[in-house]
Amino acid sequence: MFKRVLVANRGEIALRVVRALKELGVESVVAYSTVDKDTLAVREADRAVCIGPGPSAQSYLDIARIIGAATSTGCEAVHPGYGFLSESSEFARACQDNDLVFIGPSPEVIDRMGEKSNAKQTMIAAGVPCVPGSDGEVETVEEAAKFASEVGYPVLIKASAGGGGKGMREVHAAADLKSQYDNARAEARVAFGNDAVYLEKLISRPRHVEVQVLADEHGHVAALCERDCSVQRRHQKLIEEAPSPALDADLRARMCKSACDAVRHVGYTNAGTIEFLLDEDGSYYFMEMNTRIQVEHGVTEQITLTDLVAEQLRIAAGEDMTVPDGGILEPVGHCFEFRINAEDPEHGFRPNPGKITRLELPGGPGVRVDTHIYAGYTVPPTYDSLIAKLIVWGPTREAALARAARALDEFKVEGIATTIPFHKAAIRHPEFVAGEETTDFIPKCMPEFLG
Repeated sequence: MFKRVLVANRGEIALRVVRALKELGVESVVAYSTVDKDTLAVREADRAVCIGPGPSAQSYLDIARIIGAATSTGCEAVHPGYGFLSESSEFARACQDNDLVFIGPSPEVIDRMGEKSNAKQTMIAAGVPCVPGSDGEVETVEEAAKFASEVGYPVLIKASAGGGGKGMREVHAAADLKSQYDNARAEARVAFGNDAVYLEKLISRPRHVEVQVLADEHGHVAALCERDCSVQRRHQKLIEEAPSPALDADLRARMCKSACDAVRHVGYTNAGTIEFLLDEDGSYYFMEMNTRIQVEHGVTEQITLTDLVAEQLRIAAGEDMTVPDGGILEPVGHCFEFRINAEDPEHGFRPNPGKITRLELPGGPGVRVDTHIYAGYTVPPTYDSLIAKLIVWGPTREAALARAARALDEFKVEGIATTIPFHKAAIRHPEFVAGEETTDFIPKCMPEFLG
């Protein structure tokens, strides 16, 4: 195992990694911006190094500064968390070039799976079901129109680079194709510096189901059940649960096998996620692979009794993962995650940074809160609005839902608006209670939150 690791991230994930390092007896060094000097991750780390001012481009996205922070403090490895440089092959190569272990997959695999059209072709070669789509990048609107006429509307335009819903547009009629194509390319250019797009057949009313995978350098691969991430707003996840209420044991086994096949085919190592669209008829299709730990990893940890961050560290250190090789872990109970964002859901989820004047966190059996905030903390406008994750486990879905209602009532944040009111409303909706939510849950069932 490593002796010292740099945490190249901020917020709750930085604190989560620091805690895992402490439990493994590894020294932690947190790289932080001037805006984050008073965060809990900085306080709890064995050491902290300022890497620049608030803007991400001058701190958390500055590869040279992060590498300098790692080498100057004698770190052997770097944990990138999620977001920022976590899926940057350039950063992973820079780590290699400076004798640092990048806690994640190889740069070559990141390149292979990070560019979506290439990833899809790779999955087809691996025998993983894929949504009918264009053969790579669609360079002109005429090419887009030809594809759409062949597969039929609706279609989905997607940015080849990046994710998070940026550069993504639904097209339901030929008359709308040109404007949506132009809009998708323009947004992708701004978000990722790359305006390449490709097209897919749009699956109506799917569920978003993803499989957590682990793979080590000794050829061991395992699938740790699935998560349902269907409750989304503008392709941004708000609620996740595991296991998915839409899967039976047979479908779970098939999806997990497909995920393991994908991992083996690309030579993947460390923690990753294979994301699928699940159709109403039970068909499922590869959507993308996330080559990092994800925000919602906690729900998988709760239902599989696995510390995924510790597994990441063991794998990166060259050790065997503790999860059985070839296993498809069966879920124990049921778990929900509610993303608590500094946003006002009653006004279109408008960002609402500011000082937290009061904070009361829920507790009790089966309740976990991953957060970096505290009373008196000022949420900056500089970064993502996620301030906490409420993770609630119960022996059954019904029990977990009842516990979630109680925990959300206990969760008190004053001084800023948060997404807690949205979550309280969502879990009372009959479609959510029945476990029948799909990706159109908010526009269909909760249009008052569309903004």
